[in-house]
Amino acid sequence: MRALLPLFNGPSRYLGSEPGSVHKKPELVEVRMALAFPDLYEVGMSYLGQKILYGIINDRKEFWAERVFTPSEDVAQILRDHDEPLCTMESDTPLKDMDVVGFHVTHELCYTNILFMLELGGIPIKAAERAELPLSEAPLVMAGGGCTFNAEPIADFMDFMILGDGEEVQMSVLDFVGKAKRQGMSRREVLEEMRHIPGVYVPAFFESPGGDTEPKPLFEDYTFVEKAIVEDMEKTPFPTKHIVPFAQPIHDRFAIEIARGCTRGCRFCQAGVLYRPARERDPHTLDALIQEGLASTGFEDLSFLSLSTGDYSALEHLFEQSFSRCRREQIAISLPSLRVGSVSERIMELMASIRRTGATVAPEAGSQRLRDVINKGVTEEGLLTHAKKLFDNGWQNIKLYFMLGLPTETFEDLDAIVELCEKVRDVAGKDMKRLQVTAAVSPFVPKPHTAFQWERQLTMDEVRERVQYLRDKIASTKRIKLRWHMPEMSFLEGIFSRGDRRLAPVVEAAYRKGALFASWTDKLRLEPWLEAMEDAGLEPLDFLAARDENAPLPWDHLHSGVRKKYLQTELKRAREVRLTPDCRYHACRNCGVCNMDGRKTELERQGKLKEIHPRVVFKDRDQCDATAESNTHATTQVSPHGVEPVRDEVPVQQQSKKGGKPKPPSLGKLAEKAAHYRIWHTKLGLSRFVSQVEMQLMLERVMRRARIPVSFSAGFHPLPRMSFGMALPVGVESEQEWFNLFLREPMEAGELARRLSSELPAGFDVVRIEPLSLGKKQPQPVVEDFVLNFLNAEKASQWIQQWNKAMEQDEILWTRETKKGPRTVDIRKIVGRFESPAPTTLVLRFDWRVKYVNPMRLILAILPDLQQNEFLLRKVNQWMEAPTE
Repeated sequence: MRALLPLFNGPSRYLGSEPGSVHKKPELVEVRMALAFPDLYEVGMSYLGQKILYGIINDRKEFWAERVFTPSEDVAQILRDHDEPLCTMESDTPLKDMDVVGFHVTHELCYTNILFMLELGGIPIKAAERAELPLSEAPLVMAGGGCTFNAEPIADFMDFMILGDGEEVQMSVLDFVGKAKRQGMSRREVLEEMRHIPGVYVPAFFESPGGDTEPKPLFEDYTFVEKAIVEDMEKTPFPTKHIVPFAQPIHDRFAIEIARGCTRGCRFCQAGVLYRPARERDPHTLDALIQEGLASTGFEDLSFLSLSTGDYSALEHLFEQSFSRCRREQIAISLPSLRVGSVSERIMELMASIRRTGATVAPEAGSQRLRDVINKGVTEEGLLTHAKKLFDNGWQNIKLYFMLGLPTETFEDLDAIVELCEKVRDVAGKDMKRLQVTAAVSPFVPKPHTAFQWERQLTMDEVRERVQYLRDKIASTKRIKLRWHMPEMSFLEGIFSRGDRRLAPVVEAAYRKGALFASWTDKLRLEPWLEAMEDAGLEPLDFLAARDENAPLPWDHLHSGVRKKYLQTELKRAREVRLTPDCRYHACRNCGVCNMDGRKTELERQGKLKEIHPRVVFKDRDQCDATAESNTHATTQVSPHGVEPVRDEVPVQQQSKKGGKPKPPSLGKLAEKAAHYRIWHTKLGLSRFVSQVEMQLMLERVMRRARIPVSFSAGFHPLPRMSFGMALPVGVESEQEWFNLFLREPMEAGELARRLSSELPAGFDVVRIEPLSLGKKQPQPVVEDFVLNFLNAEKASQWIQQWNKAMEQDEILWTRETKKGPRTVDIRKIVGRFESPAPTTLVLRFDWRVKYVNPMRLILAILPDLQQNEFLLRKVNQWMEAPTE
């Protein structure tokens, strides 16, 4: 694929050379695995699960985990046009040559993307087509992630799947694959042996015709699959050297998993069931991981991840412990998945004093009755108090998430959504000029392994009716906006969430009809899916209908650890509008996943699994914070960069009276300008595909990793004081690039160069450093020299002749489209000296005092038959003033 990078849109997404990426010698590795994410790079690089497995696997010298993402459709067409397969990023190896290809299946709408990637990678898409192939001719294809608890619609395409926590079981799988390769085992032998690994599901060993027919096991000792569970988070490694991407992901931050599992018991929530029991990492362990992670990545955002972050026992202590470090380095802290009432006002104040991220609250339903039906455990009073604290601490925009079509929902419940939004708006007071409350609604999708797995789902027409009802209600309200999820997307999600193996041909047929990227609003088309279902003789609405509680379900052989009887009890309590208290703080409800009160789990009774205890640090939050405080070693601790105080007193953001416009925090010494440098560097090899915007963010993170005292701009979103000249076009190399940098403390040029060189990615090398005055205006380049190398020696003479002939003209008018319409420029006047010192080389001088034009476009305008992958352009010199003859 690398030879085609010049032709790709967004080539930095396919480089595999980002800081933190792992590169090994193939001949020294026993098992190679492709971690395949069935969506675009910017989505996949946001997924923490891949980062965890990437780090754990690559810590073993005999294993090598590489990444691969779904290429965009235009890139895939380029691959097909040039008969090149989809390859891994790190080594550019075709997928068909890997030992294992593992897909992260995080949602149901990615199923056709899996087939897309398999076919592009040269792998037969059906497991049956690979059944007789030796492991050397086709890799084992597997899947992991939440959807595997009912991935029957893709069971025909997978050799095996992993249910539950993957850290331990994935290593067992790779150990066994290494053994199988050494012993020359067949694919069937491998799968028969791997079925004994806890959490491994081999679909071929179950007959599952679908409908109301119970799945039939083919082995007496393999009648169901129980999920794998990591019993103690403290004993599970969490890699901190995350890959720092060039292209910006959707969630671009250092994310740390502080806990796994949730005990709140929301009846619609699949993750709350699948990731039980609740387990936490010790706050002191987390503090060390945070220090290591921020130091090794340079991210400017830190996120504490959990299904319910506010329920973490020592949250306030952990937050305050991280705050002083983040405040000094201008690193924002975000707390996603916050529950109403779970975050103190002190934490809100501290968050606001660094950089304010978005505020989102999820009531899920407008009325208290319906919130009790779903066991949300949130009161209107608590929600309004939470919103008031956010407004008082400077937040001016709040998003409220709701679901449409929850069981027993009425139009009175829809009215309650609007009323609740108005009440949230009103607690802000009348003086907040930029106040905005957004109601984001999405259709309820009944998920397997939840109390609502038997309930019906609204049709698309019903969803549209309710959305329109809300639109009409909100249209006349001030400062409230409505956002809604596409009904078509939820329609498909509902079908495949509770589908069975009859849908496997539908997935393949829809893929053949061009259905890809179904989770992207601009890509989703229902027609291929509906046609595929009609061809298969299936009625879509049958999959959305209510289910008989006593009938078999397609996922009955896949156990989450939570008993089906418990889910039925919860469904009954929902219909009776009865709450089930959180078992972390109240009585155990005997769901079956752990033995909190000494009860045995299903597998314990069968003698197949040892005890599983949820690891909760403390049940009493105050006790936890007090203990965490007393365990802190004096008032200092050793960081990767020396000894520094755990806490320092930093003033929080000042608020104006009556909830008015907040004042930006004072940065103090962080904003001082003590020195100014121009740093010259190369941009060679694969680094030439990193765009100017991407390079700017990359350099900001290099500064953090190198511990360079950068000066920050003032305002609500302080940024490092850096400036750049004209952007180097993507795909062009350079021996002389530069950027200007203000520091808050002077540094010796040699030390500055040493620190930068230790953190810059391959291709970026410091050439020299020049001191500048503290003024903003500095000399800019006006003339630049380039070397143009033609990679096709046979055509080179033709192109050189064509260039020379063009240069004989007095003018060459070139028209380009701009935002203000077409613009024409005489590009002949830009070209100064030119010569051909070698049969495949042109040396060119461009004078930008005439007009700056992207040099790549300029060359392609003069040589229109030249393809971007047929030449290499390198900048070799530049002058801040015009050179004299």
